[in-house]
Amino acid sequence: MMNKFREPISGLTHLFGAIVSLLGMIILIVYEINNPKSNVLSLTSVILFGISLILLYSASSIYHLVKSSEKVIKALRKLDHSMIFVLIAGTYSPICLLALNGSLRWVMFSLIWSCALVGIFFKMFWFNAPRWLSTLFYVLMGWLSIFIISPLSKSISIKGIILLILGGLLYTFGAVIYASKWSIFKSKVLGFHEIFHIFVLAGSLCHYFMVFKYVL
Repeated sequence: MMNKFREPISGLTHLFGAIVSLLGMIILIVYEINNPKSNVLSLTSVILFGISLILLYSASSIYHLVKSSEKVIKALRKLDHSMIFVLIAGTYSPICLLALNGSLRWVMFSLIWSCALVGIFFKMFWFNAPRWLSTLFYVLMGWLSIFIISPLSKSISIKGIILLILGGLLYTFGAVIYASKWSIFKSKVLGFHEIFHIFVLAGSLCHYFMVFKYVL
């Protein structure tokens, strides 16, 4: 069974992530539809968040599971890496649109999606950039939130802020493992890439619960 897939553990973990993300988005949408305080902005933000999760995990699972020509694999890899920028921007969307006020809301929302577009362009046309450079771009974009912690703390409880930071740390630690190719376990089955995928899942879970419990 496993021989049918190119990278089974990496692919199956993120296939699981794609399925859970779809269910998670449905829960968010149903919650918003039944929430008397819901509006177009809140519904749009959870849809952006949910779709970004689904796109990231779907692209990743397809790339790691499919066996095909080198040309197809390269195209899938570009898509996989590009979706990381989409996930970061999608995660920021409910934070920017619902937890920030005034001009800062739209400045941060525009900035983060502009960064995502630049990142996707970067991946499409300089895909063979050094691994550390790509990872640094992801991490710096993800941690832009440190500049808005003060206004966020006025609308999100300390538990929500903790989940935001914890999710960021999990993503960052996973990115460091990926960039350095550091294997925690001496195993051919569970290498640095598979561990990176697990950290990404954990980071997404933290941010999902942050949005659901403390942002909406």
